[in-house]
Amino acid sequence: MTQEIEALARKYLALMEVSRAIASHRDLSELFDNMAESLHQLLGFHYLSVAVYNDELQQMRIHVLQSSLAKSAPHTFDLPVDSSTGGEVWKTQLVRNFGSADELRTFPRAFELFREHGVNSFCVFPLTSAHRRVGALGFGRSEEGGYSEKELEFGKLVAAQVAVALDNALHYDEALLLQKELARERDRLQLVLEVNNSVVSNLELRDLFQAISTSLRRLISHDSASLLLPDPNDANMLRVYALDFPDGRGFVHKDMQLPMEGTNPGRAFREGRPMMAGNGPGYVPFSALRMWVIDAEGLRSSMILPLVLNDKSSRVVGVLALGSRIESAFTQADLDFLWQVAQQVAIGVKNALEHRKLSESAERVSEQKSYLEEEIRAEQDFEDIVGASAVLRYVLQQVETVAPTDSTVLIEGETGTGKELIARAIHDRSSRRERTFVKINCAAIPMGLLESELFGHEKGAFTGAIARKIGRFELAHQGTLFLDEIGDIPLELQPKLLRVLQEQEFERLGGNATQKVDVRVIAATNHSLTAMVSESKFRSDLFYRLNVFPIHLPPLRERPEDVPLLARYFTSKYSRRMNRNVQRIPRETLESMTHYAWPGNVRELQNFIERAVILSNGIDLQPPLGELKLTCDAPPSHASNGDGKTLRDMEREHILEALHKANWVIGGPAGAAARLGMKRTSLLYRMEKLRIFRVVSRMASDV
Repeated sequence: MTQEIEALARKYLALMEVSRAIASHRDLSELFDNMAESLHQLLGFHYLSVAVYNDELQQMRIHVLQSSLAKSAPHTFDLPVDSSTGGEVWKTQLVRNFGSADELRTFPRAFELFREHGVNSFCVFPLTSAHRRVGALGFGRSEEGGYSEKELEFGKLVAAQVAVALDNALHYDEALLLQKELARERDRLQLVLEVNNSVVSNLELRDLFQAISTSLRRLISHDSASLLLPDPNDANMLRVYALDFPDGRGFVHKDMQLPMEGTNPGRAFREGRPMMAGNGPGYVPFSALRMWVIDAEGLRSSMILPLVLNDKSSRVVGVLALGSRIESAFTQADLDFLWQVAQQVAIGVKNALEHRKLSESAERVSEQKSYLEEEIRAEQDFEDIVGASAVLRYVLQQVETVAPTDSTVLIEGETGTGKELIARAIHDRSSRRERTFVKINCAAIPMGLLESELFGHEKGAFTGAIARKIGRFELAHQGTLFLDEIGDIPLELQPKLLRVLQEQEFERLGGNATQKVDVRVIAATNHSLTAMVSESKFRSDLFYRLNVFPIHLPPLRERPEDVPLLARYFTSKYSRRMNRNVQRIPRETLESMTHYAWPGNVRELQNFIERAVILSNGIDLQPPLGELKLTCDAPPSHASNGDGKTLRDMEREHILEALHKANWVIGGPAGAAARLGMKRTSLLYRMEKLRIFRVVSRMASDV
């Protein structure tokens, strides 16, 4: 009797030690490990399991803590409540004592499990704390017969201690889980706040993306982040506008284009639905069009979020894509959360795009304002086309013919003949008259700066480029660009100019984005571009592209009848400007000016009249006639015969006589070409060289 009491005392002491041991563990896995070792002191078993009720799944999660006979067994698995012995005990709160394996046949899954583990008797105790039903504790033996009443009574005490320890551990795990969930929720709310702040405080698109990418990286691990926007020049393409890929290998890069069709980002943009791309469950396969890029960068999973505006339009403004080199790196919870964040990002992208559009418009307006102010401040010569000669009327007829079209015009003529004035006349009579007329002298700008002046540059494109600059082509968008002295443009710049003329697109200096423009180009030169092409000083393809509609401006010496009209016009102009009272030009003065060759053309005449007005004191113009080299003959470059007529004059008179006799019919048996014994094309060529035209101008009121 004494021995039994001592044995019982040892058991209760052991129970107290076990209680202290298992009660000290808050981690569930550590508790289970310690429990298997400690309980051996109290009850004989070779199989030990704990069934814990899973409220979320409404199933019993079976933890096999020890099994000495099974060769292999799952450590944890789930069973429906009614299909497990632990589930029945959890529901009824009654102890079950199975004396043989046959008694377990009503639980088929448990029966197979016990046979696998060599269990022939099994008892199950409910695990119930003061707060809840936790689960069930099961002991198994290889011998049949079950457990005795004393063992069952003692087992209830053991189960009560285990229930308290298990409940504490579960509470601890639940608290940790809740703490983690709260921390995650806090981080997510912090991210939403940061995104909102970024949307409000960043109107530059790249700054906005950088701020959002930095915030995302702290919450969701990823290797790359990219912002894709519709390509403004191609509606079927997306362009990588911003990229955050610190360890990228260069295959994905900024300004990279992706087709809408056949790519995951394009599909997300068109359908307006987020997706995960990769090989995991819930992932769509990577698109075949991007596989080589994905493989080259080592990316294994991607999360793609269309940026949809949460308004009546539901317009998609772009795509935000995250990539990872880890398989199935993103979860559905990540996708659901970022889908909400993407709506805020969409607002920021929309605001940034509108801000950029307004900034560019304001910048363009500012540039145009500055340009026009310079034009107003500059002295505008040749405000009106003055003259009545036949050759000038022919030029004006050409202006009237080509102005309504958008064709490129090449104006050829000596310095001072008024090429810019003709270019302005073309612009003023075109459909672009309400838009800007922009001019640039290609010979007046250093070679190193000419490209920047024409096409603009990005910030940092070269030393001194402290801000982005809009070039003359962008400034002249939907208007006219006048390229004066086109023959002086450097050879290395000519291919880029040719591309603009052909494709109406270019890149700013230091940039990769293609700029589309709608510009009509009028070029002018005092060189012979044909000769420059033959000397390889000017590209032939560019010459042919410019020479769509050539206009030749005759020098002043070839239209001497216009000299008196111009002289009176300039005299009146400068008299008003200088507040003088010069009203008349003496006849001998006009004759002297008419017979002068004017090598500087109209510009020289203008300057001469300005000096004359300054020197005049009365109502008569008193020019410094001594400055003129009086010539009554034609320019010395033309040979003359004894009566003062040049060979050119004689040839001209001969052709005019034939034309008059043929009533200006050129071809045919009775035409002028047949009378002269020439081919029709040869006669036309000579007429053009000799400036022979039969013109009735509708622009008489303009001259």
